[in-house]
Amino acid sequence: MFLFLSRVNHVKIAIFNVITVMESSSAQSTYFIPKQECQPASSNMASSSKRQTRSNLIKQQAVKIKLETDVNELLEEKVKVKKARKKVVVSMEDNVTKEPIMPENWETVLKNIQIMRAKKDAPVDLMGAEKCADAENSQEVKRFQVLVSLMLSSQTKDQITFAAMEKLRKHGLGVENIINTDEEVIAKLIHPVGFWKKKASYIKKTASILAEHYNSDIPETVEELCKLPGVGQKMAVLTVNIGWDKTVGIGVDTHVHRIANRLGWTRQPTKTPESTQKELEDWLPRSLWNEVNVLLVGFGQQHCTPVKPHCGTCLNRDLCPVGKSHVNR
Repeated sequence: MFLFLSRVNHVKIAIFNVITVMESSSAQSTYFIPKQECQPASSNMASSSKRQTRSNLIKQQAVKIKLETDVNELLEEKVKVKKARKKVVVSMEDNVTKEPIMPENWETVLKNIQIMRAKKDAPVDLMGAEKCADAENSQEVKRFQVLVSLMLSSQTKDQITFAAMEKLRKHGLGVENIINTDEEVIAKLIHPVGFWKKKASYIKKTASILAEHYNSDIPETVEELCKLPGVGQKMAVLTVNIGWDKTVGIGVDTHVHRIANRLGWTRQPTKTPESTQKELEDWLPRSLWNEVNVLLVGFGQQHCTPVKPHCGTCLNRDLCPVGKSHVNR
């Protein structure tokens, strides 16, 4: 780079010297006759002298422009070199694999939770979204039922959601049948789930959208699912994971959000389930994404409860920051 700048400076000096010499030469040119030395001459000689002087000035200007152009090209080349170097640096940084920051003893903690959840007898195991769909129906109908069960589950216990889904299935829980069912009837069928009136409206509108735009099936992506009325991030992720059997993310509800923060599985305390989802997905192996939702939800229902968690009997009491504080009281 130093050599490049030096080259530019030399070119500038050369331009200055050339222009100075040319101007000096022009002043002493035989074609230039000082006014005081002028002698009467024919009009042809005067005209010829003017033409030659004008031609000489044009040549000087052309040389000056050529030299300035060369300098500008060198400066442009310098800018290109800088940009190219920046691209190389950025490209090298992008290609560097950044190792995720793994929480201390996370594998031991997870193994302990799996042991405590070995019976799989929590409400989520028996009445979760996967258990709410009618196995005998077509794949399209089952996917719709999974979506509806997750829409109902917001702010509602699994037992109440499961009971509402049973009533809906007996009524006929398919896109076409829901479209032909009055909203008031849907509301009565799903009562007493949380916000049952709003959810009845969401389900009715969603059925119409699916019939019109998705051939009575559900979208395959989280982004499209989140555009449906009453469908949030957690619902969309779990719908794709369960309904389409695709692992696209970790479904984080209040249980997963609470437990991840208690265990210190986030780099810093998170305030929303969406933030917790991003934190977990940064380090947790993808092969565990499907399992961790049901695992932690059930753990939160039976052991790591919102109020008065059972830290004294928890296998992670010496590894969990909250467990340590509870046991040492």
